[in-house]
This record gives sequence, C-alpha cells and structure tokens, in this order.
Amino acid sequence: QVQLVESGGGLVQAGGSLRLSCAASGTIDSINYMGWHRQAPGKQRELVADITSGGRTNYADSVKGRFTISRDNAERTVYLQMNSLKPEDTAVYYCNLGYAAWGRRYDAWGQGTQVTVSS
Repeated sequence: QVQLVESGGGLVQAGGSLRLSCAASGTIDSINYMGWHRQAPGKQRELVADITSGGRTNYADSVKGRFTISRDNAERTVYLQMNSLKPEDTAVYYCNLGYAAWGRRYDAWGQGTQVTVSS
C-alpha cells in the first residue's frame, strides 16, 4: 500500500513563502504524475499544480507565476514552492499520486497539510 507523507504547511503572512513536500513510499512500479490539490472551507477541492513523469507541468490560473511544482524521481518526492502567498491561498493542501503497481493503475492521496496566509 502506498503512503504519501506531506510536510511544510503552516502560518505565513501575505507575501511570504512556503515549500510543501510530499514523499511516497510503498510498492510503486512507475509514477505517472504527482500533484497538489487544495480545499478551502466551504469550497470544492481544486487542482493547484501537477507534473507528469516527463516533467510537464500544469498550474491553476490563480497560482501561475507564484507557485512552482517540481519532483525528485529518485526520492519519489514532489515539492510545491509557494511564493507571494495571498490570504485566498489559505486551504488544506493535498498531495496526489498517480502510479502503477502489479500491472494496474492507482490513485493515492495524502492526509493534507494546512496552509494559512494572514493578511
């Protein structure tokens, strides 16, 4: 069973920066993509950014130019560098992994890490 362990959340003032990390462990034959989603109170979970095995990235319009997603394939870790944070970035951030194991494809989620941006 694959586990995702997230870290790096916290409280920061508007304009500040945080770096989230998510490390995957368990039986994984290959990783298709890794990404970050977020969910603010009273809102639906939304994609923040993701990155494919080939390194192609995709960002929500609201974070383009401020957030950067990257990955370390050897360490099975994905990062989200968040700069110029705004109060509207406040949410629980979830790591997401699409992977293959035992000839099948799976989707895994982390437990979430809180990011709070004060004005």
